[in-house]
Amino acid sequence: MVSVSEIRSSGGLVMRFACAVIAAMLVCAACSSSAPSPGSPPPVDESKPLVHALPDPTPAGIGITLTKFLTMPASMPNRPVPIGDNLERHDRINYLGEIPDGSGRLFVPDLNGKLYFIVNGVPREYLDVGAQVGPNFWDHEGIGTGFGFVAFHPDFARNGKFYTVDTEARDALRTQTPDLPYPKNTGIHGVVTEWTASNPAADTFAGTHREVLRIGLLTGIHGILQIGFNPTASPGTPDYGLLYLAVGDGGAAGDARESLKTTVPGDLSLPQGKILRIDPGGTNGAHGQYGIPPTNPFVGRPGALPEIYASGLRGPYRFSWDSGDDHRMFLGNIGNEQVESIYDVHAGDNYGWPEREGPFVVKLGEGPESCDIFPLPADDKKYNYTYPVIAYTHNEVPPGHPKCQDSGYAVIAGFVYRGQALPDLRGKYIFGDGVTGRIFYTDPADMRRGNDHLATIYELTLFDQQGKPIALEDVVGNPDVVLAGHRKVDLRFGMDARGELYVLSKANGEIWRVTASHRPAPPPARPQVH
Repeated sequence: MVSVSEIRSSGGLVMRFACAVIAAMLVCAACSSSAPSPGSPPPVDESKPLVHALPDPTPAGIGITLTKFLTMPASMPNRPVPIGDNLERHDRINYLGEIPDGSGRLFVPDLNGKLYFIVNGVPREYLDVGAQVGPNFWDHEGIGTGFGFVAFHPDFARNGKFYTVDTEARDALRTQTPDLPYPKNTGIHGVVTEWTASNPAADTFAGTHREVLRIGLLTGIHGILQIGFNPTASPGTPDYGLLYLAVGDGGAAGDARESLKTTVPGDLSLPQGKILRIDPGGTNGAHGQYGIPPTNPFVGRPGALPEIYASGLRGPYRFSWDSGDDHRMFLGNIGNEQVESIYDVHAGDNYGWPEREGPFVVKLGEGPESCDIFPLPADDKKYNYTYPVIAYTHNEVPPGHPKCQDSGYAVIAGFVYRGQALPDLRGKYIFGDGVTGRIFYTDPADMRRGNDHLATIYELTLFDQQGKPIALEDVVGNPDVVLAGHRKVDLRFGMDARGELYVLSKANGEIWRVTASHRPAPPPARPQVH
C-alpha cells in the first residue's frame, strides 16, 4: 500500500520516494487551493517531472510452480519478413480459455490466423480465420495485428455462436467503410465477426459467419485488443449475452509525436480508445448488425456514441470479471510514458489518456523530455477522471536506451484466482509484465476506487517442476528479440472453467499450468539485463 502518511519498508525493500512525490501521485478530492492544514505534506511543484514515482513490487514470500502443459504449433505472419521484432516469435498465441459448453475443451487463438482447440491435451486446428478473411487479412505489421481474439457466447452449446476480431487492410480500405467514425487517413480496420457452428460439439468448424462491426484505426497498433462476455452474468440479467470490446487508440495519441494534441480517447463521438458494449443479437446499431444495450451509460446523450461503456484508454489489454461475490470488472491499460495501470471498471468512466497516464499528468509532445510524468494539479477533481487501483512504473532505463523511447514494459492483466490448486493465492488478483515475464499479485480488498492509495503489488517467485527458481526471461530463450535490455517473454495468461491459471509465452510457444503455491520462498529471481 502506498499512502501519503507513511513510507513503508517491506521485506527489506525500501520504498524510494519522498512525501512530496507521494502527495503528487495521490492528490485527491480533498485537495484545494487553501492553505495546507497542520501536518499535511508540503505543496508540490506541478511543473517538475517525477522520478521513481511508485515503489517497486514487494517480494511476496510465495512461490508458484509452472508445469509444462504443451507447446503450441509454430506459425509466422503471412509475409516472409515481418515488419518488427515483435512479430518474429515461435508463434503469436495470446490467450487460453475454456469453451463454455461443459466439454472441457480449451481454446487458444494465434494472431497469425488460426484458432486451436485443445482436446485431451492435443492442439487441433478448429478454424483458420486468416484464410477465411482472405488476402485482406493483415498480420505482419504492427504489434496486435492479425486474429486478435475470440469470445464464445455463453450459450454456445445451444446456439453455436462465437465471435472473432481480426485486422484487415489492402483492398478492404478501399471497398469497405467502417461502421463508426474513423480517421480520414485510416491505415487498418478492426473487424468483429460472428460465426455460427452447425455442430457446436465438433472439433473442426463448419457453419456460417457474418460481419458484425468494423472500426477504422489510424495504425496497426492499439486496435481491438480483446472481446468478451461477462461470465458472471446469468440468463435474464441485463448484462447477459452482451459483448464488450476493448478498443485501443489506434496510435492516434502518444506515438506520432508531432501530432499529439489529439483528444481521440476522450472524445465520446469516436470509438477509438474506449470500452464498447454491444448486443450482437440486436439490430438497432450501425447498419442493423448489432444492438445498443439500453443500459449503456451514454445512450441518449447528444453527440456521444451509444456503444461506449468507458473512455480515455491507450492500450486496453485484457479485462476479466471476478467470479467472487462482487463480480468486479478489472482492466489492464498499457502505458506510453512510464505507467502501467489496472482499473476497476464502471460504466461511464474516463481514464484520462492522453492527458493522464495512471494517476499522473502527461504532457505529450512538449519538449525533449515529453515522456516525463508530473503531479496531479490541485484542481484535478474538476476533470472527473478515474484513476487505477493498481499501477507500477518503469523505474529503470536500461543502459544505452534513449530516455524518451518506449521502455519496453507492458502490463498484462490477469484474473482474480478462484481455483483450488493455489491455496496461498485464492482470492488474489494475479497479473504480470509482458516483457520481463515477472508475475505479481494484489489483494482485491486493497483494489478500491477512491482509495487514497494504490494497492500494494507483491512479486511471486517462479519455480520449475523440479523446484528450481526460474526467471521466465531465461526459460524462454529467444535472444534475438530484446526490448529494454530484456529478452522479451511475451507473457500472457489463461484460465479454465475451474478457475485454474495458465501462463503462455509467444517467445517459445509454451503453455504452463500453474500447479502449486508454497511458502516460504526465496526472494524473486529478478531478470538480468543482457
